[in-house]
Amino acid sequence: MTTETSTEKKYPTHAVYFLTDKKGSDQKEWNKAGAAWIHLDNDGMNLSLHLFGQQIPLVVRKVKPKE
Repeated sequence: MTTETSTEKKYPTHAVYFLTDKKGSDQKEWNKAGAAWIHLDNDGMNLSLHLFGQQIPLVVRKVKPKE
């Protein structure tokens, strides 16, 4: 088993897409919008979206109950 340290190069673990209607079809067209990386603690991820000509960084974290 390998472990990842915070200094190692991290590659995306997920791709991010948005869906649009495909003309003449009931299916949706998948449009790549960016990439995501799972945090080392597995409680969230970083997203890097490329929309409207801009790079938009986001962080997603699990909701933890208030004590």
